Amino acid sequence: MTDFLLANETEIRLGFFVGIFAVMALWEVVAPCRVRSCSRWLRWSSNLGIVVLNSVLLRALVPMAAVGVAVYAHEAGWGLLNQVRIPYGLAIALSVIFLDFVIYLQHVLFHAVPVLWRLHRMHHADLDFDVTTGARFHPIEILLSMGIKLAVVMALGPPVAAVLVFEVLLNATAMFNHGNVHIPRRFDRLLRWFLVTPDMHRIHHSAIPAETNSNFGFELPWWDRLFGTYQDESAQGNLGMTIGLDSFRSRKDLRLDQMLLQPFRGSANHHAVRRH
Repeated sequence: MTDFLLANETEIRLGFFVGIFAVMALWEVVAPCRVRSCSRWLRWSSNLGIVVLNSVLLRALVPMAAVGVAVYAHEAGWGLLNQVRIPYGLAIALSVIFLDFVIYLQHVLFHAVPVLWRLHRMHHADLDFDVTTGARFHPIEILLSMGIKLAVVMALGPPVAAVLVFEVLLNATAMFNHGNVHIPRRFDRLLRWFLVTPDMHRIHHSAIPAETNSNFGFELPWWDRLFGTYQDESAQGNLGMTIGLDSFRSRKDLRLDQMLLQPFRGSANHHAVRRH
C-alpha cells in the first residue's frame, strides 16, 4: 500500500483537485451566495497562475513532499507514532486531527507576526471570495508552510496513508470553504459543528479587522471554538460584507505581478491581530 501511495501520490492529489474544483466551480454558477464585484477572468487568471507557480516551485525546491518524508520517517523509525503501538485506523485519525490542529496554529501565527502577515495578506487581498481564493497563497508562504509540515511529519511519524488523506482533505476543504456557494442557513448551522463551511470562513475574509482575526480553521471548526477565535456572524452579514483588505483595493492589485510584490509593499504594522 505504501509503495502504491508513493508511486501515485501526484495522480491521486491532482485527480481530487481537478474533480473538486470542477464541482465547486459549477456549484458557484448554479447557486452562488454573493454577486461578484470583479471580473472572474482577471481574478482567476492570477489566482490559478499562482497555483501553477507554487506547484512548480515546490516540485523544484522540495522534491520530497510530506508523503515522502512520512515514508522516510517510518523506515527510520522516527517520530512519536513510530515508537508506540496503536491500531492503524486510530493512528490515521489522530494524525489527521493533529495535522489539522497544526495548520490552525500556523494560520494564527501568520496573522500574529508582522513579517509573516506580509506574506499571508496576499491571500486576504482578493476582492471576491470563491473557489480560487482557497489556493491564492504567496510562494514564500507556501515554502514556509511546507517546511513546517515536513518538520511536524518527522516529529509525529504518522502513517503514510494519513499524510496523503490529510493533504487531499486540506486541499478539498480549502476549495469548499472558500466557495461562493449558497448553503441553506439551517443546514450550514448543523454542518459547521463538524466542518468549516463557506459562510463560516467568509467572515475570516471580511475587511473588518476583528473579523479577519477569527475563524482560522480550514478543515475542522473545533479549534476556533476551543481557543475563542470563533465568530458566528459578520456584523455586515454574508451579503453586505466587504471582502479584502483596505490597503489593497485596486483592480491592479489583482494582477499576478502585483500579488507577488505585495509582501514588499506598504506597512506591516497594521496586521490583522494587532489592529484592535
